[in-house]
Amino acid sequence: MTDLTALKYTAEHEWIALEGDVATVGITAFAAEKLGDIVFVELPGVGSEVSASAVCGEIESTKSVGELYAPLSGTVVEVNDAAVDDPSLVNSDPFGGGWLVKLTVDPAAVADLLDHAAYAELTGGPA
Repeated sequence: MTDLTALKYTAEHEWIALEGDVATVGITAFAAEKLGDIVFVELPGVGSEVSASAVCGEIESTKSVGELYAPLSGTVVEVNDAAVDDPSLVNSDPFGGGWLVKLTVDPAAVADLLDHAAYAELTGGPA
């Protein structure tokens, strides 16, 4: 089980786990629940440059089509092909097997993101 209090969050309902200069990014359980059953995930390619707050992918559910925003600027070093092949992973295990991309980032940029308490306050409950 991922320690949710150790993660950083965005107001767009993404979580970030930082290890060195690599940030693993996914959407929160709150977002996955609001989206409903996720049926399609489109992610940027490995080697792509992404900019903070810019659209970098798409998540489609039975309820809606949503854009995925890059929480930080960086270079995509890995995508979760398992989540692309089986988008339901994002619903069933958003903080584990349902992660989306890994980016190389400036670790200092993570300081500007929300901590767990601030994200919980934003959503009115847990992540």
